[in-house]
Amino acid sequence: MAVAAITLIPVGVSADVITRQVVATNIWEDAKDVASQVATRIRNGEVVINPIPPLNGIDMIQVVAPGGRILATSNAARDLPALSPVWPGPYDRVRELVSCPLPDSRCVHVTAVRATPAPDSPVVYAGKQTPAIVRSRMLATVIAIQLILLIAFIGWVAWRIAGRALRPVEDIRAELAELTENDLSRRVPEPESEDEIARLARTANRALDRMEQAVMKQRQFAADASHELRTPIAGIRAQLESGQLHPDDMADAIEAALRDTDRLESIVTDLLFLARMGAAQTTTREEVDLANLAASHVAARPARVVAKLNLEPGVRVECVVSQLARAINELLSNADRHAATEVSVDVRRNGDQAELAVWNDGEPIPAADQARIFERFTRLDTARSRGKGGTGLGLAISREVVEAHGGTLDVESEPTGVRFVIRLPLPGTRRPGAR
Repeated sequence: MAVAAITLIPVGVSADVITRQVVATNIWEDAKDVASQVATRIRNGEVVINPIPPLNGIDMIQVVAPGGRILATSNAARDLPALSPVWPGPYDRVRELVSCPLPDSRCVHVTAVRATPAPDSPVVYAGKQTPAIVRSRMLATVIAIQLILLIAFIGWVAWRIAGRALRPVEDIRAELAELTENDLSRRVPEPESEDEIARLARTANRALDRMEQAVMKQRQFAADASHELRTPIAGIRAQLESGQLHPDDMADAIEAALRDTDRLESIVTDLLFLARMGAAQTTTREEVDLANLAASHVAARPARVVAKLNLEPGVRVECVVSQLARAINELLSNADRHAATEVSVDVRRNGDQAELAVWNDGEPIPAADQARIFERFTRLDTARSRGKGGTGLGLAISREVVEAHGGTLDVESEPTGVRFVIRLPLPGTRRPGAR
């Protein structure tokens, strides 16, 4: 509305000024024509009829001699003095002016035309009383009222349009206001249009989808973690109570309690590692030879099955060494735990990626379970025994580490065994998903 006012007010003022100017110009032009006709008769020596008849709507006409004596006049100007004291010069014989000789200071738009350059030449004054539209504020008042009505109408239309355009925003706001932590299933309405508001609604719903999934995963993780932690804690308590009741078996109770403590420590360590990964903390990356990194960790860890190495030298990656080493160790532990007789580790370059594959000849993983094994605290039916040492977090840790480096971790199950493959971008080809 303010913009409309700023735009229209100058337009209204200009319309008032232009209208007044056009009216005055038309009177002066008509008066000039009439005065010129009378002046022509005087130059030609013709007798000017007295009273002078009105011509072209110009009703005030006077022929004035030097000194102010009126030689001839129209009936409308009969009882008036000279319409103007202005006397055109011999070389500037036409003058347009406004004079106010009428009673009550009313004015006349007058054109003065000198008949000849001679010193005793009379002057013809022709004019018309200034119209009310010019001399009063009537025109300005009419224009102002029209502007006010037009600005009000524009404001009303803009308000209606803005209200209709912003109604979806209010619907989105109202729906978000009803969103609570205990009910994340609500979604904002999506307009059918393809404008910015519709895109905002779709983006908001995608964000709500991700939020709901994240909260559900967090709740499930908390439930699983509490369940996993309860088991070793209950075991420790049971062993201590057993030792209290049977002091002679205290050594066995302490040994069993220590085993449960080790498992509890492993779970807590893995949980802390995942929490640090989820916090996306800034860490220093360095370029390392993937074959050397894999070989050093194969050699450093005790293994039930000795791994066969097939390592291509010179395959380098940029990584946080401690994190990538943790992922490799988890895969080695998993392979050693499930292998029957063989484990192999392969490193090679594949296009713009570095690949590290850990294979074991254990039981194949059903296709339906291949995605599930990377979820936290997931154990397949064939690997549920906690006595085998797994916390259920190893593969989840490995995948999160690899994805944080812009890579992927996939499982390939074959009749002869299972292969886990890490694919990482080579230096200079880091992917957007890397942190």
